[in-house]
Amino acid sequence: MRYLTIILSAMLLFVAGCKEKEAKSEEKKTEHPVVVLETDFGNIEIELRPDAAPKTVENFIKLVKQGFYNGLTFHRVIPGFVIQGGDPKGDGTGGPGYTIPAEINLKHTKGAVAMARLPDQVNPRRESSGNQFYIALEDLPQLDGAYTVFGYVIKGMDVAQKIASVPRDQRDKPLKPVYIKKAYLKKK
Repeated sequence: MRYLTIILSAMLLFVAGCKEKEAKSEEKKTEHPVVVLETDFGNIEIELRPDAAPKTVENFIKLVKQGFYNGLTFHRVIPGFVIQGGDPKGDGTGGPGYTIPAEINLKHTKGAVAMARLPDQVNPRRESSGNQFYIALEDLPQLDGAYTVFGYVIKGMDVAQKIASVPRDQRDKPLKPVYIKKAYLKKK
């Protein structure tokens, strides 16, 4: 009986250890890359979602690593709606010369980060801009199913709200440029 108790105890410890390793392995699998945008108003941290938008995330990370976003502006700010950036021309018309296939899977909840794109009339496949992105300042269910959301703000929504509140012209361009000083992958 004593040996049976020892064997059962050992088996339970073994099973518990396997479950713990399995849980840690699952934790690692669910960790997503985080990009930090340093702005004039503070930092915004974006958790990317390669599980839902792999091509978009791959492209965004490539541009971040190249320093593409460093020194660009948020060229469109609409309180209660979005802040948009990532255009080298600073007026919403600049791009890298390519688009990304639509990967429309995630919802536009507050803090969603999605790619801008041309309208359906000229872009019926809803392909994303190769570089311009926006941050949803509120839940925007009217945009669900139309744009590729590829991440969510996990820290710095207050910064995004401050950016949205700057004085702007009739085309929603800030009167004084709001810069993305630097974009980089956060070390884990």
